[in-house]
Amino acid sequence: MGLQFNRRIRLGKNIGLNISKSGISPSIRTKWGSLNPKGFSIRTGIKGLTYRKTGCLFVFSVIAILEILILLDRYANN
Repeated sequence: MGLQFNRRIRLGKNIGLNISKSGISPSIRTKWGSLNPKGFSIRTGIKGLTYRKTGCLFVFSVIAILEILILLDRYANN
């Protein structure tokens, strides 16, 4: 088994930066799973079991923009 390193830095409620030896990538977590530039994962409800799919950069971009717009709207209303 090789040595692995990863760290998550929270930037907001659902937005964060993942830092690993392969680089830095943003991610968005929801109650159903998470999205990042490499793909998405879906929580199954069984501890430790997730479904992962790669290659959805467009979907990640759209959801990231929507999440940022929601955060900006909340900030402007407070």
